[in-house]
Amino acid sequence: MSQRPTVAVIGAGFSGLLTALHLIADPEGPTVRLIERARAFGRGAAYSTGNPDHLLNVRVANMSAYPDDPEHFTRWLASHEGWSAHGGFVSRGVYGDYLQDLLREALENTTPGRLLLEQDEAVDIQRAGEGWRVRLALGREIAAQAVVLALGVLRPAPPAAASEALLSSPRYVGDPWDPAAPLDEAADDVLLTGTGLTMVDAAVTLWRPGRRFWAISRRGLIPRAHAPVAANIPELLAAGSPGEILAAVRLASGDGQWRETIDALRPGVRGIWEGWTQAQRQSFLRHLRPWWDVHRHRLAPSVARRVGLLMRSRELVVRAGEITSLVPSRENIEVIWRPRGGTIARRLSVDAVVNCAGLLGDLDHAREPLLRELLARGHIRPDPCRLGAEVDRGSRLIGIGGVPEPGLYAVGPLTRGAFWEITSVPDIRTQAGEAAQAILGRLRRARAA
Repeated sequence: MSQRPTVAVIGAGFSGLLTALHLIADPEGPTVRLIERARAFGRGAAYSTGNPDHLLNVRVANMSAYPDDPEHFTRWLASHEGWSAHGGFVSRGVYGDYLQDLLREALENTTPGRLLLEQDEAVDIQRAGEGWRVRLALGREIAAQAVVLALGVLRPAPPAAASEALLSSPRYVGDPWDPAAPLDEAADDVLLTGTGLTMVDAAVTLWRPGRRFWAISRRGLIPRAHAPVAANIPELLAAGSPGEILAAVRLASGDGQWRETIDALRPGVRGIWEGWTQAQRQSFLRHLRPWWDVHRHRLAPSVARRVGLLMRSRELVVRAGEITSLVPSRENIEVIWRPRGGTIARRLSVDAVVNCAGLLGDLDHAREPLLRELLARGHIRPDPCRLGAEVDRGSRLIGIGGVPEPGLYAVGPLTRGAFWEITSVPDIRTQAGEAAQAILGRLRRARAA
């Protein structure tokens, strides 16, 4: 075992766990040290929730961890009790149980010492000869021939309009997934900055009788609902500029079957994104991204019904506009915002603010010590679209010199700039397998040299 090379995988959510499982599946493969700062391995932020109302946004039929075994998750469900489905959607907590079972099975069936769990936070990575040295928060160091960053979704940046007084106030929740930052139970009026999936989760989690949520984003768009039942997916060949793709989608959706059209387009999204020029990508992000997000990343029907009820009862009020000021006073927080298309500012008084901005993309705003160190040393750099870190098609991180860093990889949302759709299970599971194969190939070549 001591002769095996070591691969350090930083982050034990879905992307990190799947990468590790692919690496140890090779009998001649490396020792994998799976590093996770949270107490639970295998769940990540997305699947750590215990709220039964937090449902998957993808039907169980497409949630297998292995693309070459599409019924793996459904077979697991059939062999376990204590779960329920809502129109083909199960809770994210149940999916977290599934992932932890995969981890337990790997630990039981793999040669002892091949998969090592390190509960600690990686705070620095430095080049060490032909490999890397990972420093952990408690002071230990791990030598590795390859390192994989599987950091998941980065914590959102604070609202630009928020004052320093608000950001340091207990009435501000900067990370809605942080269990250590609960919302004051006495807060009756709550501002949710954003109207996407994170906003929906926050509203469902924090709702109580008598509480009203105000959700504001630039366009005021909320995620659409999945159809009550899955439909047959037609074939849709799509290529071209963002405008041409939009025209093709509109044409194919002329009979109202937009869900089927989006789902048919989805397998080709990576190829479309990779074929666009930088100008075309920027055009998509500027004009079409919000519309794509709400039609592509949909809600389970039962969650959509609940959101609809909250909106009809005005317990959830969604507005399109720009928040220009968030300043706490003695008794409340004064919100100044300007409606979309308007010039006259409006005022709103709330008791608390929850940051629901969603994915952080621009690494210059990242708070993770590891990313800051890697940026400072030039081992990584932001991608041109500022969606994450720049990687090549093999998921190798690009350094400040514009060339791949040998043995340094990334999987998951951090690589959106290269692959765009890389935030859900069907996409990440493919990338994790590809990255693992690239790493195994590199290690074999090094051993043969």
